[in-house]
Amino acid sequence: MIRFTDLLWQNALPVYEQIQAHLFNQELKAGTLPLDKFKYYIYQDSLYLADFARALAATGVKAGNSHELLDFLEFAQNAILVERALHVSYFNEYAIDYQSGKGPGCFAYTNYLLATSAFEPYEVSVAALLPCFWIYKKVGDYIYANQTTPNPYQNWINAYAGEDFAHSVQKALNICNQLAENASEQTRKKMMEAYLTATRMELEFWESAYGGGF
Repeated sequence: MIRFTDLLWQNALPVYEQIQAHLFNQELKAGTLPLDKFKYYIYQDSLYLADFARALAATGVKAGNSHELLDFLEFAQNAILVERALHVSYFNEYAIDYQSGKGPGCFAYTNYLLATSAFEPYEVSVAALLPCFWIYKKVGDYIYANQTTPNPYQNWINAYAGEDFAHSVQKALNICNQLAENASEQTRKKMMEAYLTATRMELEFWESAYGGGF
């Protein structure tokens, strides 16, 4: 039986392949990514995570049961505490002090997720949030398996290729599949559209962050 998330992945695969091949990820994998670009990316990602956590919490409130509510509140907590801790260490290590605010990719992506979590049905919100989990896990695994070592960005690579993150990703996938099983065809279509839109925004986020770090 084909799971709904398998269909999501198949439909968005061309965009994911662009993400994997993006200069940011290729240079990070090789350890040759210019430090200024990485610093700007970390700054943009810290701004993204703050709104991502809000979208996760808002989505969890719409859950149909307490288990999924707790899952999404845990996701939000992880976005704030676990990944933020990695960013704080980088902010100190590299003396990151950008004040420019969100770049175009970050602005578009966070506003889309916040609007979706506020105004769309629970199922659609879950699908829109999934790429940030799944694509980062896929990219992290790809870079971890193919990286040049030693790598100056090893901490970042380890965070997204780690087992703790994998556990959260699997939870999000399971919730999405369960919701799709019980959803109408119209809702499943909207879930697909939301997933594809967010996946394209993942690509735009990397593009914007890479281009802004001069």
